Amino acid sequence: MNKPIRTVGVFCMLLFIALLAQSTNLQFFRSGELNDRPENRRVQEARFSAERGSILAGDTEIALSVPVDDRYLYQRQYPVAAPYAHMTGWFYFGGASGLERSQNRVLSGDDPSLFVNQLSDLLANRNPAGSNVGLTIDPDVQQVAYDQLAAQGDDVQGAVVALEPSTGRILASVSLPTFDPNQLALRDVNQVQENYQALYDDEANPLTNRAVATTLPPGSTFKLVTAAAYLEDHPDVDANTQVPGGSSYQLPGTRTSIANGGRSCGETTVSLTQAMEQSCNTTFLQLAVEEGQEGMTEVADAFGFNADPAEDYPGTAASAYPDNASDDLLAKSGIGQQDVRATPLQMAMVAATIANDGVLMEPYLIDRVTSPDGETITRHEPEERAEVVSSRTAGILQELMVNTVEQGTARQARIDGVEVGGKTGTAENCDGCRPYAWFVSYGERDGQQVAVAVMLQNVSPNVSISGGGLGGPIAKAVMEQALGVGE
Repeated sequence: MNKPIRTVGVFCMLLFIALLAQSTNLQFFRSGELNDRPENRRVQEARFSAERGSILAGDTEIALSVPVDDRYLYQRQYPVAAPYAHMTGWFYFGGASGLERSQNRVLSGDDPSLFVNQLSDLLANRNPAGSNVGLTIDPDVQQVAYDQLAAQGDDVQGAVVALEPSTGRILASVSLPTFDPNQLALRDVNQVQENYQALYDDEANPLTNRAVATTLPPGSTFKLVTAAAYLEDHPDVDANTQVPGGSSYQLPGTRTSIANGGRSCGETTVSLTQAMEQSCNTTFLQLAVEEGQEGMTEVADAFGFNADPAEDYPGTAASAYPDNASDDLLAKSGIGQQDVRATPLQMAMVAATIANDGVLMEPYLIDRVTSPDGETITRHEPEERAEVVSSRTAGILQELMVNTVEQGTARQARIDGVEVGGKTGTAENCDGCRPYAWFVSYGERDGQQVAVAVMLQNVSPNVSISGGGLGGPIAKAVMEQALGVGE
């Protein structure tokens, strides 16, 4: 073969190799990226026309695809819209949000874990159908949490989260105000955009999932974390030990004093039980300073602050505990103020850890994935995240929380025949802002447990702000439903 022909042959072979490499790159390595591009209308139309899997809470379908007589074949619907909107999100021609987005490959049937089902559909010449996503949510507990929160008034802004302490299962997650995802899943894209803009412009922020994405100062509910840090470093301390108290406390290095709002907190000392029952600011300001930055940060981080709270729950925000604070700011962090920020999910994790003898289980929302015919493909197994405190410390904290319900500021959560521990809280986020009401609790009955956090962000000016008065009855109703009280 002469040189010119050989050169042309080598050149053609190189072109063929380059073409093969580019084809492999496009069809294999970049296929997911290209399919997900918003301008890829062909893929969008195919997805919108496919039978998408359902999202279920128990046996209740909270998102499903129903057949329709038009070019797209299926319409996404949300039958129980308001209580679940922030979890499910919505699915429409231009995109998706919430679980509809994070679980899109499962719901659409494209996830690699569904390979066997995909192969079966191919061999049987069936149109592929998406798999179903089953949540950990108990629909009865979710509905009670929603109803109780909504009963606070039309303008209520708040959230409720309930966890199963021994597993980390999220039993309820409610945020108000809410919205109707059906109005964001319409065929008319222009109408969807108009509906979305109206929600986006709403000053009440109905699109925000306050249960997992809103971080606010947790106020006195954070005193549980301060007490945990102190107890871990002082094995000789128990519920009856005298700790610093007093009617007021001057922040280190300042002329600012913080008082207890008229509560009985001793002249100079007070028992730890009474300090928690009466929610004595002076006690926990001083304990935080005595414990120091390192000790407070270590325990706060172990409870889940400064970390992603739940990997499978879309849109969650990390709660924050500040580092490198001066002593005056460190003191204020001990009562859940200053730069401490927490979501209701985070504070439910605190209560759940205490109820679970000091062990924090990984919170999770997705329980299982099932095929279109109901066969289980994957199921989540509970995972231990951390041993936050010793069982001894947890036992003392349980005693403190129960006493706070029986004799202290959390009486509104008492349930006959149930061990209930609780902690109230109010907090401010800015000068002149109305306080936020917090309530965290756990209940135990016949070996079954539930932990509940309630946050009320916007309350009528005509209502007295208190964590116990506002959050206590809500938490009580949720615990009664979760524990089967009265059944």
